[in-house]
Amino acid sequence: MLRLAFRNLFQSHARLVISVGGVALALLLILSLDAVMTGVERQVTAYIDFSGADIWVAQENVRNMHMAYSALSASAADRVKNVAGVASATPILYLTGFIEMGKDRNVAYIIGLPSELEAGGPWRVVAGKTIPELKEIIVDRGLALRAEVGIGDTVKVLGEEFTIAGLSDGSATITGSVAFITKKDWNRLQTNPAAVSYVLVRVQSGESPEVIAARIENQVSKVTAQTRAQFAAQERQVVKDMSTDLITIMNLVGFLIGLAVMALTEYTATLARRAEYGVLKALGARNSDLYRAVLGQAFISVGLGFAVGLLFTFLLSALVPRLDLPLALEISGESLVRVGGVSVVIASLSALLPIRQIAGLDPAMVFRVR
Repeated sequence: MLRLAFRNLFQSHARLVISVGGVALALLLILSLDAVMTGVERQVTAYIDFSGADIWVAQENVRNMHMAYSALSASAADRVKNVAGVASATPILYLTGFIEMGKDRNVAYIIGLPSELEAGGPWRVVAGKTIPELKEIIVDRGLALRAEVGIGDTVKVLGEEFTIAGLSDGSATITGSVAFITKKDWNRLQTNPAAVSYVLVRVQSGESPEVIAARIENQVSKVTAQTRAQFAAQERQVVKDMSTDLITIMNLVGFLIGLAVMALTEYTATLARRAEYGVLKALGARNSDLYRAVLGQAFISVGLGFAVGLLFTFLLSALVPRLDLPLALEISGESLVRVGGVSVVIASLSALLPIRQIAGLDPAMVFRVR
């Protein structure tokens, strides 16, 4: 029966292309959407992941950066640094604002860096300075290219002009970017220069970040201390909560497209070969044998479509970063398992209608004169 399924599928190249191509496009939609969301989650937490900090200390009950506000007293860093097991405590300043580059106006996380920097600075500078000086700024390279500006050009942040001193890579997302200025410039732009936003902690060698985070919360009042992994997880959860409905709807659309294409293809393919199935029944083939042939054909079509869709998704994930777009595609194991499950469901459901046709076949039909 498996040989019959192969023959039925590969006998007509046009039908093969339509069957596999339709499924591949449907699964490409699902895979690429999942890859975009996974990439966005990774981009959103890129600053956290590459900050070099083992622990993030924020205002009490503040557990992320996106759409959050954290304000600590200026002495918070000193109090955190005095906790046993802490190697360094770097205060950073953070706000969400707009950067005007030429005719472009982009949302950005504006990070104010202290002069003595242990953590929290730009993680991948591809041109210029790695640490800004007064009235200087480090911005994302892709945004600068699209705005046709570069090192030495000026941009505006909260109405003040800054000179581009460095270009970073991987610091932009579809929701914004990360830019770096000095603490002194940041204080000048804000009405509450005495406060700091977060304290980035590096623990001493051999110490556990989880243990030190708990110790900081016990010894320093009105703060929330989380490990880097915990803080990044909270940030990703915010993105998921904001996009779950959209992705669910789009994945459902992809699922329905795949189901419709497969069901129609299998239905027409079965009808076109009713005479062959009738011959097999006349020769003694059981319905269960024919069912296996139809199911085998469906699973082969979806399997090939899944492979083609996955291949194109990998190609897209490799191509997009080369276009300097604030977007990244990342294929996760969870996504592959989920889409693989959807593929099995599509293959099974697409065979239901043809199976009903097989069950009602009259073996005598093959002897009728056409």
